[in-house]
Amino acid sequence: MTPKQVVEKWVDCFNNADVDGLCSLYHENATNHQVVTEPLVGLDAIRKLFTVEFGRAEMVCQIEMLHESGDWAILEWSDPLGLRGCGFFHVVDGKILFQRGYFDQLSFFKIQGLGSPENYLDN
Repeated sequence: MTPKQVVEKWVDCFNNADVDGLCSLYHENATNHQVVTEPLVGLDAIRKLFTVEFGRAEMVCQIEMLHESGDWAILEWSDPLGLRGCGFFHVVDGKILFQRGYFDQLSFFKIQGLGSPENYLDN
């Protein structure tokens, strides 16, 4: 799959809260760095991120723009509640090796009607 196709599949899995499907798109030693927390390395850490997030809130990723350049895909996204962000995906051999995402964490918690946890991945 091309980087763009991988991210399209990622969005589909994300919108279905499909943790297994999402994890299947990452290399075993991938890094997912959402800038609201420290970089997460490896599938166990990435699985925990998605498990916590989908347990905490119902989330929808709407593609605003999706660009591909070489082995990178850049996703600009929004959700129906008004949150916006962007993500950068380094795709090697059809799987995500590195991901970095930018969004406003406080807005996320406010829009979702959640209190702000002391530790981001504690549920």
